[in-house]
Amino acid sequence: MENAFQVDLRGVVDLLSRHLYSSPRVYVRELLQNAADAITARRNQEPGAEARVEIRVGDGEIQVRDTGIGLTEDEVHTLLATIGRSSKRDELGFARHEFLGQFGIGLLSGFLVADELQVETRSAKGGPAVLWTGRSDGRYEVGRAERDEPGTTVTLRAREDAGEWVSARTVTELAGLYGSLLPIDVTVNGRRTTLDALPWTERHATPDARRDALLEYGERLFGFRPLDFVDLHVKESGLTGVAFILPSPANPAVRGAHRVYLKRMLLTERADGLLPDWAFFARCVVDAAELRPTASREALYEDDLLDHTREELGRALRLWLVRLAETDPDGLRDFLRLHHLGVKALALHDDDMLRLVDRWLEFETSAGPMTLAQFRTSHPGGRYTASVDEFRQLSAVSGAQGVGLVNGGYVYDSEILQRLTRIDPDARLEPLDPADLATHLGPVDPREELAARPFLEAAARALDPLGCEVVLRDFDPASLPALYLTSRAAEHHAELREARDAGDELWADVLGALERTMAADRPRLVLNHRNPLVRRVTGLPELSLAATAVQALYGMALLHGHHPLRPADSAALNRSFLGLLDWAVGGETRG
Repeated sequence: MENAFQVDLRGVVDLLSRHLYSSPRVYVRELLQNAADAITARRNQEPGAEARVEIRVGDGEIQVRDTGIGLTEDEVHTLLATIGRSSKRDELGFARHEFLGQFGIGLLSGFLVADELQVETRSAKGGPAVLWTGRSDGRYEVGRAERDEPGTTVTLRAREDAGEWVSARTVTELAGLYGSLLPIDVTVNGRRTTLDALPWTERHATPDARRDALLEYGERLFGFRPLDFVDLHVKESGLTGVAFILPSPANPAVRGAHRVYLKRMLLTERADGLLPDWAFFARCVVDAAELRPTASREALYEDDLLDHTREELGRALRLWLVRLAETDPDGLRDFLRLHHLGVKALALHDDDMLRLVDRWLEFETSAGPMTLAQFRTSHPGGRYTASVDEFRQLSAVSGAQGVGLVNGGYVYDSEILQRLTRIDPDARLEPLDPADLATHLGPVDPREELAARPFLEAAARALDPLGCEVVLRDFDPASLPALYLTSRAAEHHAELREARDAGDELWADVLGALERTMAADRPRLVLNHRNPLVRRVTGLPELSLAATAVQALYGMALLHGHHPLRPADSAALNRSFLGLLDWAVGGETRG
């Protein structure tokens, strides 16, 4: 024996309100959607038929009247009293491509704010007018109605707890929000809420007039005056629209909230994923005919068509940037100052954007801000650092020695510097190994170095337990007394040693064996003989005091270079500070 499923309408309404729709306000959208589809269906048969939706609101009641195709009594039973009969909708012609949604499930959204719905309808195909009354407990009635013209009127009276959703002000706002771009005439209590055309398709006297109108439209929509706009077209998804460029820096971690219309009915004001992740500097308003909505009709369904659309929209933004570089360099510079991160992200896999970054985007260098193209011209043997701290430590020294340095420590910068050879085989910039910088530092006069040998021997003994060598050089800037330089190999060696000390016995043996196979490349503390303080320290007659001063210089160089302090380093820094303080106090007493 076969049995039919029993549907608990209250349970369905609860499902809609709690899990499908984000807010009861969508009932206005669904009623507008049904009315627009009914008008579309009638115009398929009568191209010259009137396209009008009149909404009346007052005393807690809303009435939506359309000039659409209407329903026969059989269609009322089929479409309004069943749930999920998609095949029957196809047969009746209410689920074809040009329609926004489907009858039935949209009408149920009215139960989000009311316990009873009335649908008065007359079919353009002929037959008497029909009155359908549905209740949230699952009961419905069908009777005759008095209506002369084809079309449908939906009436609902709000429950006491939903009165705010059927106020004239709320309904006017929602009708304007969802249906402002519909190609039909929508009024609320006689006030028109629809525009004459899509704003980005309207004709204007001049390009400047169109630009001003669209920038004003973007400001009304998003609350900011756009820096610029980009026209968008994707044939495959039937998409048109415009992307507005943000006038202030955007957070790359925050996905853009775009306004998306489907067949000119608003889908959502907060669509994300419409643009590629790198295009966080733009906010879009688009209308699409072929993209699919999710079940709630409040987001876009992820599929191959959406992927293709996203790629094409990204391509449009990329072409806009290239065109801006060719026609408005000052405008491009203004844009890059605000949104360089997005362009850098795109340059990681797009050679045209890499050329744009190379030519127009300024990087931090030891010679001041300049583009990479300018840097390569003025510093043929230039290098780059992989961290900001390393750049800050070495830029003044390397610049003084004639070694140009680019700060590659910011997001995407090192990867961009490594990719430059894709657009210019001669554009290679090598990373700077700090140990190599020592070869560019000038030697000290042999006589002075010979006189400082006792000091250097005492300094070497003081820093040997810390795994650091001491050398004396003569270099600019003279204001820098000491420089801590460590090679990549030395850093790796130190990391292995720390991991060995922190690991268990077996792991320590493995790391110890690996450490012994590596070259014993030690960090260097480079003392600047051009610095007056260093010259006084090298001339101290008391070598124990000189060793304490060197430990202090060692600690200062670590701090200046933002190097991590090991426990041994911190202990040496504390000892040197206390030792020098003790000497200073003792010196005052002796004086």
